Amino acid sequence: MSYNILITGASGYLGGTLLARLATVKERFPAYGNLYALVRTEAQAESVKQYGAKPLTFDTRNGAEVRDNVVNLDIAVVYFLIDASNSEVQVNFIEALGEVGRRSGRAVHLLHTTGAKVFSSHTGAPTDRPLLDNDPELYKIQKSQRSPYTRMQEAINANNTIVEEAEKHGVRSYIFAPCIVYGEGEGFGNKISIQTVAIVKAARALQRVYKVDQGEPSWPVCHILDNTTLYLQLLCRILAGDDVPHGKNGYYLASSGSIVWDELYTAMAAALAKRNVVGDAAVVPALGNEDSQILERMGAALGCPKEFVPLQLGGKCTLTAVHGKEIGWRPEFPPEHILEAADAEVELILKNL
Repeated sequence: MSYNILITGASGYLGGTLLARLATVKERFPAYGNLYALVRTEAQAESVKQYGAKPLTFDTRNGAEVRDNVVNLDIAVVYFLIDASNSEVQVNFIEALGEVGRRSGRAVHLLHTTGAKVFSSHTGAPTDRPLLDNDPELYKIQKSQRSPYTRMQEAINANNTIVEEAEKHGVRSYIFAPCIVYGEGEGFGNKISIQTVAIVKAARALQRVYKVDQGEPSWPVCHILDNTTLYLQLLCRILAGDDVPHGKNGYYLASSGSIVWDELYTAMAAALAKRNVVGDAAVVPALGNEDSQILERMGAALGCPKEFVPLQLGGKCTLTAVHGKEIGWRPEFPPEHILEAADAEVELILKNL
């Protein structure tokens, strides 16, 4: 029985690359039915067609509209890449998918894209040991986490709600947590990442690269293509009818390993200095700096209060990728590659800002 698939966020960095890559591997994939992409504009509608997707336009906050589209089009797999901090829309999809599952008698699936930040020092996650994404206690760990950042707590709560509501409605849920993702996006829309872009934005505004942490905390990293191949490996296994770990055991990180923030700052500072975006390649601590306005100015460049700057540009995350490898995913790029690619990354970001 073939599956109909819906991808949301197709104009974004991750979703666009997923859609583009799916078009290139379709012939090697288990057969599936119709591929749909949620769009907002006529231009986006025309763009997704080039990848073999049928455009859909509806209000995801309207449960009736979500149900009409998902149920009437017999969609059984939803890749959700829109909003990590809210669960209202995802619950609409879960309820609709549950109805599809009850009518058809087959498994239905929702993959929610969150972020590694919800498993970090910013959100009360353990950082004194590797936090494996296949840890059978990970759901309980996440339930107990408390973050000083309201938006991060909302993202934690969203993950928990999705897992719980999916279980209630007979939907298989997957919590996918991208880390520091880098490299050029392949979709028709956004070509650049988030974390590396934040480094460049702050540095360009202050004409210097500032670090926001004490010590040498590390964070998992992943090339955009490796991130996408895990999305695709999950889909491949779903289409094959395999019982992929899901629900309270369904957390997935795409990462070949971690790097120290200071190393990333240093590599990007060199690339920025080479282009005269910053005065020199030095990396200077922002905390305790004589200029008390540093964090405030960085926040202005990033569009956030100064208290949120460390959330955007630092912290410690020990989330470790195991689940993907257990289902056949293999990353191509080692963690050190992000440092080797820093010059190209800076060039890409400056061209697209």
